[in-house]
Amino acid sequence: MDEQGVKLSELVEKLKLVTYTQDLDLEKHFIHVADINRPALQLHGFFEHFEEDRIQLLGNVEAAYLNSKSEDERKAIFRRLLGYHIPCLIFCRGHKPEDFLIREAEKHEVPILGTERGTSEFMSELIYELNVELAPCTTIHGVLVDVYGEGLLITGESGIGKSEAALELIRRGHRLVADDVVEIRKTGENTLLGRATAITKHLIELRGIGIIDVKSLFGVECIKETQKIDFVIKLEDWKKENNYDRLGLEDEYMEILGLKVTCHSLPIRPGRNLAVICETAAVNHRQKKMGYNAAQELYRRVQDNMTRGL
Repeated sequence: MDEQGVKLSELVEKLKLVTYTQDLDLEKHFIHVADINRPALQLHGFFEHFEEDRIQLLGNVEAAYLNSKSEDERKAIFRRLLGYHIPCLIFCRGHKPEDFLIREAEKHEVPILGTERGTSEFMSELIYELNVELAPCTTIHGVLVDVYGEGLLITGESGIGKSEAALELIRRGHRLVADDVVEIRKTGENTLLGRATAITKHLIELRGIGIIDVKSLFGVECIKETQKIDFVIKLEDWKKENNYDRLGLEDEYMEILGLKVTCHSLPIRPGRNLAVICETAAVNHRQKKMGYNAAQELYRRVQDNMTRGL
């Protein structure tokens, strides 16, 4: 997302919209609000509490109302609506703007767009796209992989083996989302969505070999565009004097954009198979979400055994 908002040109390309105001440069138009408005009351002249910073959508209902008006009445309606400098006006279900509306929109520098899709369906996808693009965003140095449907973010110091672990996971049938730089957006109250930057998309850097293209080498089934982040594995050098968690009774967390994400610190030693450990961690995390915790089960068994011993 640009600091000024989401470029309208990017939305037009992603959602395959038709542009009717050809004289306007969509690169200079930005969307700042994820909410959408269908200007039903506004077409009737009621503009109190009008959210003019929202994209305006016209569907069958609005088109039927406008068709019931004379041409002079429609002109007056649109002149007043466009006078509020709305971000853009989108016609759904194949409805097309009249020539006078296109001229008036270009005069007010308001883009007019169109789509053949149903209004409700299109509105849902548009809101989703805007929520993603306008969400709070940060970047983290690490690797994001989809392991058995769980979003695994691997972090650690540079050169510790994050990319090598990801490569082995890919060879075992899992999917790469991002390497080196992970762009993370908070798309919901409890949801973090990760993806690669445009520059590093589908690429992995392997020290001593260089850059490899995962999509070209392993196929499209080994990559994924976006992934919800479910848990984190932090790789660190093994130190004999450190005490590492061996039971997992208490979860550790890493804070990302104000949300706490389960985090496991994994000490690196020669001979440890990181890919197998990551796979096991993913399955164990899913198991916990389903209500089963192996560490708590062990604790229960120990307690039962002690009780019987008494």
